This record gives sequence, C-alpha cells and structure tokens, in this order.
Amino acid sequence: MAKAILALADGRIFRGEALGAIGNTVGEVCFNTSLTGYQEILTDPSYTDQIITFTYPHIGNVGVNETDMESDAISVRGCIVRAPARITSNYRAEKDLAAWLSDNSVVGIADIDTRALVRHLRDHGAQNGVIASDGMSEADAVAMAKAWDGLEGRDLVGQVSCKQKGEWQQGTYNLDAASFNSPASDKHVVAFDFGCKRNIFRKLADRGLNVTVVPAQTPATAVLALNPDGIFLSNGPGDPAAVAYAVETIRELLDSNVPIFGICMGHQLLSQALGLSTFKLKFGHRGGNHPVKDLTTGKIEITSQNHGFAVADDNIPENVEITHRSLFDETVEGLCVKEKAIFSVQYHPEASPGPQDADYLFDRFAEIIKS
Repeated sequence: MAKAILALADGRIFRGEALGAIGNTVGEVCFNTSLTGYQEILTDPSYTDQIITFTYPHIGNVGVNETDMESDAISVRGCIVRAPARITSNYRAEKDLAAWLSDNSVVGIADIDTRALVRHLRDHGAQNGVIASDGMSEADAVAMAKAWDGLEGRDLVGQVSCKQKGEWQQGTYNLDAASFNSPASDKHVVAFDFGCKRNIFRKLADRGLNVTVVPAQTPATAVLALNPDGIFLSNGPGDPAAVAYAVETIRELLDSNVPIFGICMGHQLLSQALGLSTFKLKFGHRGGNHPVKDLTTGKIEITSQNHGFAVADDNIPENVEITHRSLFDETVEGLCVKEKAIFSVQYHPEASPGPQDADYLFDRFAEIIKS
C-alpha cells in the first residue's frame, strides 16, 4: 500500500497509508463524531471542499450502495480514517469503501492517529490541509495548504445547487420492502436547493407534500408563480454570508404569508434575511450526538449536525424568537418569526445518519401547510 501524508497549514504532519485514489487534494480539515453513516456523510453536499475526519476508528465495514447516497456523488475533497475495514459484511453492499473512493477519484489517508488529529483541530480550529499519496514532499504539501483560499467568504451554493427546476415525490426507504415509499401528495412545497440532502426531500414527501426543487438563484417572483403551499430552504455548503442573492430572495418571500421552513444553511440565510448575522465556528458542529434544548417546551433533543458557521445572537429583532440552543456551546440552533408560520433549525432533523428526535419538525411544517 502506498504511503500518504496529511499536512496542515500550521505545519503539523501526519503520516499514514493511502486510501482511495492516488494523488493529492486540498480542503478544510474537519471531523464528524457519528458512529454510523459514513456513506451519507461523504455524499452530503454540505461537505463540499472539506476533508472529513471520522472519529469512529473502524470505517467501511458495511460497504456502500446506491440507495444510501444523499446526492449524486461524493461531496468531500478527502477522507481520513483510523482503521478502514478490510472485509465488507452487509447484504446491501455493492462495493467496498476503498474501491468506491478510488473509482470516484477521492484521495484519502488511513492508519493515522485520528484522536491526535481531532485534539489538534479542537485546540487550533478547523484549518486547511492537504492529503498527498503521490510523492509530494511535506514542505510542498504545507505550502499548498497555506495557499488555499479556505471556505470563509466563498459561495459554494452555486456550485452544488441543481441547474433547473425538478419534481420530487419519492418517500423514505422501506428496508422490509427493499424499495422507496411512494406516498400520495395533496399539498405543494417549493424547495430551494442550496445543496440539499435527499432524505430531507423524502421526509417532506412522506408527509403528503409534492416537492418542486428549484435552483438557489431562483427569484421570489418565480417561486410565488408556482403557487406553493409552503417554501423550504435547504442545507448547503460554504459561507452563508457569501450567498447574498438568496438572502434578498428570502427577504422578499417573508411578506408572502406562505409558510417557510429552513434547515442548516437555510436557517442561516433566513436569519440574515431577518436582520441577524453569521460567523465561523472554531471547529464546527458535526456528528450525531449533539444535545439541543427546545426553549419553547424545555425538552432536550439529541441531534445530527453538520455546520461550520452559526447565527450570532447579539442583535435579535423584536419579531424574532430564539427557539433552540445548543447545550454544548449555547449557540443558536433554531428560531421563529413571531405571529408568522416561519421557522428554522440549525441542525438536521432528517438525520441520515443520526437520531430521529427532531423528526417532529417535518410534521409541524406539514400541519401548518394543511391547516
């Protein structure tokens, strides 16, 4: 097996074995603490231009399959694991992890101390890094990491959003039937694709909502011309402050009296449209074990999260109520507009992977629309 290195912009070097394609790649190095769902994580468009570190040591044991894809392709720039599975054991597997990464030209590294890497990132923050298995020198790899632009100030939404309008009616996957559900629909939702995971659309479809998916730069007039019963704002990658065109569109939609629900990037863009600002977290929230408190009920939810930016709460407008907060660092995890059917959350209620404590939010959106 070829040797590989991980070089961080601050000069820290990790040495290991090549995983996936042979070559080099640069991106923001971050980590996810989920115990399962590596395929869903690797295909989540929110990870565009990032190199993902899995904190769970053994990755790849159930292989990969087409059904569990959260988008059309692998979204990450690189993959870091401690101990890749040597044997795939799952009747649903169609390919093993290493071959899948290689076939999709994704460069990875294995057999490094991921605990040491995660501690370093927690202490010093997420930073640019390079994985190289093609013989690149350590000095050149560090220089490459330092020279990369990073994520702050970059609009990646336009890079991953769909290019034209489309329809979505597929529900969630039924393991017993080995097929996707086909729920009947009686209401219509227009969903902005800022880099959406498929399972979000499936959760909407499960609740009788026919989803029209539109590109991120679709103007408000075109959305309202579709006569939606509800508007959905999806997750997505990059810096929300760089997606000014979407903020302006959402600001126009706020006066339409159409119910609006946002998740992750959608939450951040809605917040900006309401007058709040966003900022970059030190190392982000990524995992399936994040506790969030619903301030309206006092209940605690264990949530799935994936974001490197958050909403600041130092200038909350009078018409906005903060509804959820992280119990890790008290950052804003949800808000609503008073006396309007507009709400959003920073975390991922669709899970994939993760707990389903927050599944009720899709019920709430559907009930608002149908009532």
